[in-house]
Amino acid sequence: MPATPVINLRKGHAVRHNNDVCVVTETELKTPPRMASFVQMSVRSITIGKVYNLRMTSNESLESVNLVRDNHEFSYKDGDGYHFIHPDTFEDVLIGEDKLDAKTRGYLIEGQKYLVVFADDVVAGIELPANIIMEITDSPAGVKGDSANNVYKEATTESGMRVQVPLFIGPGDKISIKTEDGTYLGRAN
Repeated sequence: MPATPVINLRKGHAVRHNNDVCVVTETELKTPPRMASFVQMSVRSITIGKVYNLRMTSNESLESVNLVRDNHEFSYKDGDGYHFIHPDTFEDVLIGEDKLDAKTRGYLIEGQKYLVVFADDVVAGIELPANIIMEITDSPAGVKGDSANNVYKEATTESGMRVQVPLFIGPGDKISIKTEDGTYLGRAN
């Protein structure tokens, strides 16, 4: 792919840094007095999730990467990895455990749609939605007198993930969870 000047990069663009596909998360052009301008940016590796803070002169370039995001439905997990099915073509996409971190695996629910990210026509990982609806499978009963403040208890979701929920949430309830940090957002319909 052609090299793109760093001054033209914006949030969401994909570049190759240290032979790793990275997505630009933020960028800022700085022009200090009596100095050459430079670009300060953060890029996140798609494969390992590590964030790199880069400081490059405004005339430097990074290699662009063709990044495609496509809706796929999570089907099942086996010894080879996680299988995602394209809803229209029914093509099976296999994503190995090494491409998904433990946090991402906790949000995978059979039948749920996710964005599968392809970098140069090779699977690079998945992108989670901003929030996801999950069912509570196990939750201890709340004690009636423990409601002086916002009191939370630990509950287990259908994927085995543990989340802090209010006392009134019980097994069988569907809740909305923020995927960025795993916090409870509210009850789901």
